[in-house]
Amino acid sequence: MPYLTANAAKGKLARERDRYDLSVIIVSFNTRELLHRCFHHLKEASIGLRLETIVVDNGSEDGSVAMLESDYPEIQVIRSGVNLGFGAANNRAIMQSEGRYVILLNSDAFLQPAALERAITHMDADSRIALGGGRLIDRTGEWQPSARSFPSVLNDFLTLSGLSTRFSRSRFFGRADRTWSDPMQPAEVDWVPGAFSIIRLEALETVGLFDEDFFLYYEEVDLCRRIKASGYKVMYWPDVVVVHLGGESSKRVPRAAFSRAGSQLTPWRMRSQLIYYRKHHPNRVLFVYMIERLWHEARLLRNRIAGDQESRDKIAESESIIESMKRAWKDTFGGRVSPPRPW
Repeated sequence: MPYLTANAAKGKLARERDRYDLSVIIVSFNTRELLHRCFHHLKEASIGLRLETIVVDNGSEDGSVAMLESDYPEIQVIRSGVNLGFGAANNRAIMQSEGRYVILLNSDAFLQPAALERAITHMDADSRIALGGGRLIDRTGEWQPSARSFPSVLNDFLTLSGLSTRFSRSRFFGRADRTWSDPMQPAEVDWVPGAFSIIRLEALETVGLFDEDFFLYYEEVDLCRRIKASGYKVMYWPDVVVVHLGGESSKRVPRAAFSRAGSQLTPWRMRSQLIYYRKHHPNRVLFVYMIERLWHEARLLRNRIAGDQESRDKIAESESIIESMKRAWKDTFGGRVSPPRPW
């Protein structure tokens, strides 16, 4: 099965969960030094709370596991000899967690004071909230997209074309990342990034866990889509503040094309995008693929005509992206299958 279904999850997750207020799950891949900083902020944010921390190590080769066992013996460590990906790693930790709520936290995400207490308060106030996220900021305090709309052909095109950035305050053009909205206002939204989220376990008994066909990217989008389809809410709360560096694990994947603009591994993002569209919009998967490919082919042609040094750099970038798209389509049979793990 691509993920633990609702019936299977009900049998596995339905148990007394009053030992801890929260189970904090961190998936780590070669982020040993970041973990120290993450734990420091976690400790300060969890004063007065009963907390269990579970780290899933995704086959790190930087001594992360030895450091965890030596410096943080109170933390549970799930060791994987290979990189399981984000969703599959979180699923394993969720299955053995014992908290009332589960917190998913990236190793490059640093909780600010009172973040956890406020998240619990929000969840306790409304039993129909299945998943919530906070206000993500970078190290300088600048806001990061923290509450988003589900992918669509239109949303993807607005982002790809740069129109969403150029007219970010427009409710139409800024729709994908909701950049038109006031980030200081709470809102019910489509989905929130996986850098930080709090999850109600009863909801997972209804909708199932992460779909493990998504090795990285789109897994939280898919989960939120199933959550909302079941009648639950996904919420964004600006008073739950998290400093997020972004893309730190992805940068440590060797020989992979990394997009600095989105802090993403481009070939993996493309694979997951195709799988997502095949699952939720099967009649649009070829369309969304061709729009992005034709966009980059047009960009390639334009820069070949220009012929200056800056254009030559952009030519190499476009050629790499187009080749990655072709491979992603082939590797997933147009989004029909997930390639063998690890990607």
